[in-house]
Amino acid sequence: MKQSKKKIGILYGMERSFPLALIQKIQFEQPHIIAEPVLIGAVMEGQLLDYDVILDRISQDIPFYRSLLKLASLGGTRIINNPFWSSADDKFFNYSVASKLGIPVPKTVLLPSKDHPPETTSESMSNLIYPLQWENIFSYTGFPSFLKPFDGGGWKHVYKIESEQEFFEVYNQTQNLVMTLQESIDFTEYYRCYCIGMKYVHIMPYEPRNPAHLRYQADFSPSNKMVETLTEYCITLCKALNYEMNTIEFAIRNGIPYAIDYMNPAPDADRQSVQEDNFSWVVEYTAKYLIELAELDRKVPSEYAWSSFIK
Repeated sequence: MKQSKKKIGILYGMERSFPLALIQKIQFEQPHIIAEPVLIGAVMEGQLLDYDVILDRISQDIPFYRSLLKLASLGGTRIINNPFWSSADDKFFNYSVASKLGIPVPKTVLLPSKDHPPETTSESMSNLIYPLQWENIFSYTGFPSFLKPFDGGGWKHVYKIESEQEFFEVYNQTQNLVMTLQESIDFTEYYRCYCIGMKYVHIMPYEPRNPAHLRYQADFSPSNKMVETLTEYCITLCKALNYEMNTIEFAIRNGIPYAIDYMNPAPDADRQSVQEDNFSWVVEYTAKYLIELAELDRKVPSEYAWSSFIK
């Protein structure tokens, strides 16, 4: 009996250069594996999807896709990244995990939202100490600092704060966003790193203070020792947080790499944005890893309470 071909699906939104190049690369490397955009309409409960592997680039923005991917997991489809963990994770928790792992992170404080969450009132906040001990908070993080969402991305609602007065001016406009106040790392070098499959690492000098189109044009490069340290930190963080595709950013101060941002389950991989060399690398190694997964059997997640009930 002829065995059906393995199938890899790419789930994506407005981007084009990365998913289309990735499909082409997989087809070139392994013609016996089907690689295509995921096509899906309404879904029935318990429906088995015919994809062995799905790379998710968009479900963080489209809840319909996120629920679909959870269903696909029940059928043994390998999802990158894990839709259950991606639904639960947040950046403040990530800083706490890194701290427990011994990886340096900036001093960070979680703050309650300025306005009450929807459909709550002051009566709902029975357990909240308020006003907060602002002097202790400002003394801990210092100024300048960064005020940013605890689970945001894409540099949305990120503010550099120079003083206590400026903090309140900005914080008072954040409405019901849960924010963090974070120590500003005065860095001499900055690196953005791809980590694929918790094993393939690509370190990119990155200058976030430059205009967007010039951020990958930096006048520094990592020493051999720094490469070893960043590679170790990338793999450790991705294994701890169960991210099979991620970018991890480090700010270097006095030779110490501080992990700044590493909750990026659908990291930027646009050809024009990341530049040609970096684009070629992420296409090559993402394709390599997806092929490795496709050549394995399907696998229903085993770490959840419901896993033992699924046959």
